[in-house]
Amino acid sequence: MLEILLLALGLSMDSFSVALALGALTKKKLSTAFKVAFSFGFFQAVMPLLGWFLGLSLKKFIVGVDHWIAFFILGLIGLKMIKDSSLKKNKNINSASFFNLIFLSLATSIDAMVVGLSFAFIKINIFYQLVTIGLVTFFISFLAIITGHRLGSFFKTKASLIGGGVLIFIGIKILLEHLI
Repeated sequence: MLEILLLALGLSMDSFSVALALGALTKKKLSTAFKVAFSFGFFQAVMPLLGWFLGLSLKKFIVGVDHWIAFFILGLIGLKMIKDSSLKKNKNINSASFFNLIFLSLATSIDAMVVGLSFAFIKINIFYQLVTIGLVTFFISFLAIITGHRLGSFFKTKASLIGGGVLIFIGIKILLEHLI
C-alpha cells in the first residue's frame, strides 16, 4: 500500500506543478479545479493501463522518446502562455481550455505509461494501482489549482509568464533526467 501511494505521489508531481500554474491563471477556481484534476487524474490512471497492455514489445521505443514528447508539448504550451502574457495583460487567459488540457494531461502522464510497462512484469492487481494513481493525482491537482488561484492574485498579469516558464522548466527537467 505504501509503495503504490509513493509511486502515485511521484507520478503526480508534474501534474501538481502544472495545475499550480493553471490555477494562478483562472477566474473560476472550483470548476477549473475539478476539470483539471479530473483530466490529470484520468490520464494518470489510463496511461499505465495502456503501458501495461503494450507490454515489452514497445518498451524500448516508448522509453526512448517519452522525454522528447513531454519536452516539446510542455515547451510549446509554455511558450504560448508566455506569448499570451504579453498580448492579454489584463484578460483571463484560458490556459485550461480543452485543447491545452488534453495536451498537458498527456505530457504529464507519459511517464505513467512507462510505469505501466513495468506492471506487466510483476504480479499485481492492475486496477487497484490505476485507481490509486488516478485518485492521488486528482486530489493533488485539485489542491494545486486552488492554491495556484490564491497565489495568482499576487502575480496578476505575471501569472501566465510564470506559468509558461514553469511548463518550460518541467519540460527541460524531464528531458535532462532522461539524457543525463
